[in-house]
Amino acid sequence: MRPQSAPTASLTERAYASIEELIVTLQLEPGSALSEPELSALLGIGRTPVREALQRLARERLVTILPRRGIVVSEINVASQLRLLEVRRELERLIARSAARRATDVERIRFVDIAASFEALAAADDGMGFMRTDRDFNVLCSTAAHNEFAAGAMALMHGLSRRFWYLHHRASANMPRTAKLHAAIARAIAAGDEALAASASDKLLDAIERFTRNTLSG
Repeated sequence: MRPQSAPTASLTERAYASIEELIVTLQLEPGSALSEPELSALLGIGRTPVREALQRLARERLVTILPRRGIVVSEINVASQLRLLEVRRELERLIARSAARRATDVERIRFVDIAASFEALAAADDGMGFMRTDRDFNVLCSTAAHNEFAAGAMALMHGLSRRFWYLHHRASANMPRTAKLHAAIARAIAAGDEALAASASDKLLDAIERFTRNTLSG
């Protein structure tokens, strides 16, 4: 069974990552209908991994599965995003502190590398590169915290947060500053400084909350 399940899991992860990026970058727009056969053909991946990926995206509220009506990309709502940030702030702080305490030596080296990537992206003002590095950073933080419950809760929020950022960042966000705030968290975790990691996490969430509220006036 194991030799057969591993490739399926890999294909499901590929399907998930591809569809998630299409949704987050608004290539699949809010409210648009999705078709398993069309996504399967687009990605060159079988329908079973695509179906499993869509089920995961439904748990993350990026898509809604409507019985007998199909699958649609979820709408974007500022009020919901602010409620999400209330929870995300507490979890981000917990994960940053836990990662600073529990990260392995290999993970700490990866945090140093990812901090350098964020700083380079800030200098280049590369929004798409930031989006992809941010996803890698989120996964690394959740892994390095070594707390499956916190990681599972955070996984439900990151896609929605990145999509909201992508929609509004050109009008309301300072991407280079946001990238530097991410780099500060990564460096604090790499150094094993729990208090600094938590403080850096709070500063990032302060900036994200201001950005989210600014979209209302924008």
